[in-house]
Amino acid sequence: MTDFSALSGGPASHRLRRAIEALDTGLALVDARGHWLEFNAAVPRLLGQCASSLEASPANEHVAVHDRAAFDGALAACRDRGARADLTCTWQCADTARSMRTRIAPADGDDGVVLIQLDAIADVTDTDRARTLQLFADKVSHDLRAPLRSIESFSTLLARRAAERLDDTDRDHLARIRAAAGRMAGLLDALGEYARALQAELRCAEVDLSLLAEWVGAELREAEPDRDAALHVQPGLVVHGDERLLKSMLAQVLRNAWTFSRDRDTVHIEFDGERNHDRLYVRVRDRGCGFDMQYAHKLFEPFQRLHGSEQGGGHGLGLAIAQCIAQRHGGSIRGTSQPGVGSEFTLELPAVPDTDKER
Repeated sequence: MTDFSALSGGPASHRLRRAIEALDTGLALVDARGHWLEFNAAVPRLLGQCASSLEASPANEHVAVHDRAAFDGALAACRDRGARADLTCTWQCADTARSMRTRIAPADGDDGVVLIQLDAIADVTDTDRARTLQLFADKVSHDLRAPLRSIESFSTLLARRAAERLDDTDRDHLARIRAAAGRMAGLLDALGEYARALQAELRCAEVDLSLLAEWVGAELREAEPDRDAALHVQPGLVVHGDERLLKSMLAQVLRNAWTFSRDRDTVHIEFDGERNHDRLYVRVRDRGCGFDMQYAHKLFEPFQRLHGSEQGGGHGLGLAIAQCIAQRHGGSIRGTSQPGVGSEFTLELPAVPDTDKER
């Protein structure tokens, strides 16, 4: 797979082949359909994949969904017109996403064959950011858990022992203190979950999203048994991914729909989807308070809230966690809404391979 004679316009010398293999820069040739032809050792190393798994897949499958159109367009322009391109693309690696400078150029003497050069961006990688965030979350959690427990414990003790001496204003102050401590504890939990979503090892297999949605729905009902809820889940929605992370993703999206339906007599949530080629599109619809689409760009940014605490707004990390997990699976999430009517979130995820077609 690594005979780069095309790079030199003729048979490459043994010394040149050894030099190419020793490069930290990834060099690869793809054919007119975008399938790998040849690559040096740096390509599977940069992508965190074994060489055999790369050979079985087209190059664009490893490009993040939001950059795939630009990548495919550059490949087509190079193949059809000999146009060169210099892009920064996010490549979906084995356990993370990595931004890489991606140069695309025609390979001399080979009709339709394109040369791709990959260089990892020298900035802090997503993995480094995740590890830093994990260390930060662990440190903050360790340092703040103890005083938070003290605040909660002594507030509860004071409320119990001094109940007869407290007036309504005093009891309100104590309730506010305990609620604030609870919100801080929730934020620490969310920070840890966000860090895990960024760097947890992906253990992919066939996952029944419908069963996970039912599971999450049962947990929501158990937490608030007095709420009247109707959760309709389409059975048989199956994807290829990490079950633990996908459950966390669904928990964030479904909890979001549940929370922002608090003003309704009944919580209505619909969970359905359809397969389109090798992708599964799942929709989560609610009839909650909705949001103004002019602020939709803030939906998946950490700590951004489109609603106040009186409307159920939380720590602002839930949808950021969901997006992170979707992107790590090579997918995406987007949301639309109409205030007072409800919201709809669409998840795009890799479908389980169609074995019937393969046979």
